[in-house]
Amino acid sequence: MANNVVLLSLLLGALCLGFLASALEPSPLQDFCVADDTASARVNGHVCKNPGSVGAEDFSFSGLHMPGNTSNPNGSRVTSVTVAQLPGLNTLGISMVRIDYAPWGINPPHTHPRATEVLTVIEGSLEVGFVTSNPDNSLITKTLQKGDVFVFPIGLVHFQRNVGTKNAVAIAALSSQNPGVITIANAVFGSKPEISSDILAKAFQVELSVVQKLQAKF
Repeated sequence: MANNVVLLSLLLGALCLGFLASALEPSPLQDFCVADDTASARVNGHVCKNPGSVGAEDFSFSGLHMPGNTSNPNGSRVTSVTVAQLPGLNTLGISMVRIDYAPWGINPPHTHPRATEVLTVIEGSLEVGFVTSNPDNSLITKTLQKGDVFVFPIGLVHFQRNVGTKNAVAIAALSSQNPGVITIANAVFGSKPEISSDILAKAFQVELSVVQKLQAKF
């Protein structure tokens, strides 16, 4: 009896995960639907290119072997492979990125509104973490070494930092063809038009001048 209960629980869990995945991005109804970026129709995704004009180039991308330029204030660079770079990803619900980090460089706190992220360290050591939702806002963090894997659940604020003295590299897979990214500081202090500075001063419980200084930076 106990074994039957466990088996039923596992089956129900698998079904729930399947329903959740289907709710996020629909399953394809054909072998592929290569994105046609010349189409004028607006749909939730991309219009399919005529299968007769599809070729191997629609399913391949070159460049992830090239280091990203990390000479910026964050000391990191993200090279994306989403449907915008690889049209064959359309309707398949996956994408990936390469992230390069200078020594002590960061991928600043951000979220992916449409994807869970699975990150693998290729070179170096990374401090990574995410924050759970309100009201707990618990920080889940760990230092990863080469070959280690970490999961950032969909929608949660997360970050990475190179804690080594040499460059670091990570590859991440995401559960959406177009996961989106919201960098917290840019969104809050660099929106166009700006969020009213007195609203932000009250929200962050700081002086108005502090908010205005931050807004000037973004």
